[in-house]
Amino acid sequence: MNDALNALQPYPFERLRALLAGVQPDAGKTPIALSIGEPKHPSPAFVGEALTANLDQLAVYPTTQGIPALREAIARWCERRFSVAAGTLDPASQVLPVNGTREALFSFTQTVVQRGVEGLVVSPNPFYQIYEGAALLAGATPHYLPCLAENGFNPDFDAVAPEIWARSQILFLCSPGNPTGALVPLATLKKLIALADQYDFVIAADECYSELYFDEQTPPPGLLTACAELGRTDFKRCVVFHSLSKRSNLPGLRSGFVAGDAQLLKAFLLYRTYHGCAMPVQTQLASIAAWNDEVHVRANRDLYREKFDAVLDILQPVLEVGRPDGGFYLWPKTPIDDQTFARDLFAQQHVTVVPGSYLSREVDGFNPGAGRVRMALVAPLADCVEAAQRIRNYLQSR
Repeated sequence: MNDALNALQPYPFERLRALLAGVQPDAGKTPIALSIGEPKHPSPAFVGEALTANLDQLAVYPTTQGIPALREAIARWCERRFSVAAGTLDPASQVLPVNGTREALFSFTQTVVQRGVEGLVVSPNPFYQIYEGAALLAGATPHYLPCLAENGFNPDFDAVAPEIWARSQILFLCSPGNPTGALVPLATLKKLIALADQYDFVIAADECYSELYFDEQTPPPGLLTACAELGRTDFKRCVVFHSLSKRSNLPGLRSGFVAGDAQLLKAFLLYRTYHGCAMPVQTQLASIAAWNDEVHVRANRDLYREKFDAVLDILQPVLEVGRPDGGFYLWPKTPIDDQTFARDLFAQQHVTVVPGSYLSREVDGFNPGAGRVRMALVAPLADCVEAAQRIRNYLQSR
């Protein structure tokens, strides 16, 4: 067996199940889960229609690189969304369809990490656990950068020692962040690109929440935006990961893409060819329909705005919680330790949240997620409002 498997930590939801095991919640209350970040808004009907209209493609072996029409649709979407100059992003060499960002983040790490050199994979802390698992199974060492309130829940990149950058092979970014909802500022992205050039590491920007934001007039920038403003048309050392899961409420479609540095994507394509993870053609054709439409995406944002407004009105008088920059999570500070908060809330109100310490790693005796919980506002509005009222009742009864 691969010894590195022994280094993998339990997934947060395994730990949550263990925490709540044996707890008997109030049987008179229906369960409300604010724990798993699975979108619950309706999927666009036209995407399902495109999928079923192309079921004859079940008889076709898909190629790892994907069909040209999908890569073209993705490239054009990147131009519209991130102010990339027309024709700058080459669909043939700088775009690669993937089966969701989770699979791609993991396999990309296996492609990039050079074994036997004591390399680091740097990530925010708290973080999406795939970053850590991918690093360990690639033979690298994870290095965690705390995301604290005093720094806007972003890492303090200025505090990173030169020797850490020198050993870095991949820097993972997540913007808007999971679970904090924080955006990495455009100026910071440009600074990180300069550091990547200086120390020769790859920036892997997980932007799967990029289309969930509050100001319709000011879409958040991404790593491609920074490259465009710098005139970095080769996107050297920069790759972005996007998905239809959150943007279009299509988590079951398993459809996303990686875009950026052509040299990196050439190696990634080679890895994926052996990995055997080509996207089915019917899925690709349905994905084209989704990437070409923004009406359903704006409607999706409207639903989240409504939920955030309603829930924050209920919670802010009793809980230290703010509106995030983007995404669909709240990251409140708890008045007691986060595990006790999550367990007691479940027992008394039948509402499930994730302890923040389960989403973070302790470094030098400090866990930056401790004393917070993650609440995913993915349920219907009425359920989110009911959950917020129950949380308020729980806090007021303490």
